[in-house]
Amino acid sequence: MSRTGNTKKVAEAIYSAIPQPKEIKRVEEVISLEDYDLSFLGFPIHGSGPDKKAKTFLETNVKDRTIALFITHMAPEDEPLLQEWIQKFKEAAIGANIIGVFNCQGQVSRLIKTLMRFSPDSQIREWARLDSSHGKPDEESLIRARAFANEIMNKHKP
Repeated sequence: MSRTGNTKKVAEAIYSAIPQPKEIKRVEEVISLEDYDLSFLGFPIHGSGPDKKAKTFLETNVKDRTIALFITHMAPEDEPLLQEWIQKFKEAAIGANIIGVFNCQGQVSRLIKTLMRFSPDSQIREWARLDSSHGKPDEESLIRARAFANEIMNKHKP
């Protein structure tokens, strides 16, 4: 699931690192995960967690499935609230066997940054002011995403 292309870039990096037969699909194209031993599922953080579509997908499609999550966000990777936001994805993945989680910063769109600058929430305005997401995910992030895919594939032996 990618609106601005950040999550798609990470998905493509992960995909390129997996030598086994595989498919890459948008969330909207996924009917069921039953035919897969392992699924890498990628989502952006919206509003401090999964948006409604991502939450619904996780709540209804991952029970009894083995998954690895990858999450993109505009926050610096040392943001103290980041683990709390990622936890919301894990909680939505009801009954899944989550064998790994990867996250990296992605560039925030101009529209979202403009909306953030005028938010009534002072913390959101401050995040917009301090935004360090330009050019992300960068090559270093994509190298880490490929390493994550390799680690998960080595961990998962169906």
